[in-house]
Amino acid sequence: MSWLAFVGRRLAAAVVLLVLLSAAIFAATAVLPGDAVSAVVGVDASPAERAEARAELGLDRPAAERYGAWAARAVTGDLGKGFVGHRSVMDVLATRLPNSLLLAGLTLAVTAPLAALLGLWTGLRGGAADRWVSVSAHVISGIPEFVLASLLIAVLAVWLRILPRVSLIPLGGTPLDAPRALVLPVLTLSAVGLAVATRLLRGSVADVVATPYGEWARLNGVRGVRLAVHHILPNAAGPAVQALTLTTGALVGSAVVVESVFDYPGIGRELQLAVAARDVPMVQGIATALVAVMLAVLLLGDICARRLNVRGRHDG
Repeated sequence: MSWLAFVGRRLAAAVVLLVLLSAAIFAATAVLPGDAVSAVVGVDASPAERAEARAELGLDRPAAERYGAWAARAVTGDLGKGFVGHRSVMDVLATRLPNSLLLAGLTLAVTAPLAALLGLWTGLRGGAADRWVSVSAHVISGIPEFVLASLLIAVLAVWLRILPRVSLIPLGGTPLDAPRALVLPVLTLSAVGLAVATRLLRGSVADVVATPYGEWARLNGVRGVRLAVHHILPNAAGPAVQALTLTTGALVGSAVVVESVFDYPGIGRELQLAVAARDVPMVQGIATALVAVMLAVLLLGDICARRLNVRGRHDG
């Protein structure tokens, strides 16, 4: 398959998947417990007031019709306005998504090099070190994010009192104005991401080492840095990129939980607040935007991995 054909097929698949997932999100919001109308007009509103509000919000129309109208606007970049406060979804994304991307970027800056070193080291050495790191990664990846966040809060914020318990950002400022507020969320996400990425990268390196090519290099006395840099990395680079891409996708889901625990002003926190308020348009818009970001990351990872795999085969 040619390069352009590969990219075209992956892009088309991503678009189809985005449409299907947006429809699934729309359907899921329709069955949220509670009533969006009550969240807007209050539980004491009269039936006439509730009917009027339902018509104004467009909730009296069939679900398929509402989704079609929403999708048509979404294609033009209009994700609508929330029921609560009548805020534009795009405005919320513009103010909160950069904060989440900053958190994700700092997490990857910590996770990627450490996972690469640990995955390479354990995949090459094996033995007790491999078992210890693998068991630790399994244990950490099995701990729910809110439990891990609570443990870090208990130790670093409550017991040692060296970090703030919540991410308090100055009014009108950005997280960079209060860097200490970033530490606990980044530590929590890094622990989760490092555990997942190390396991995936370790498996990629071990697979390359077990190939005839890897065995040939070791039998010919290639060891240490030379083995890692000249023989293992070129052939494990593609799977490594895919591993980091999957880790990034997993971090999107983890960030929603972590931002809520630390009251971090990111898009995940906004999603949690929108769900609690039954703000259907806000939930639909934010969730669809997060899915689009995740699909874009996976698509980019797929493309990079294919290029690296081809280059690795040629170099090998």
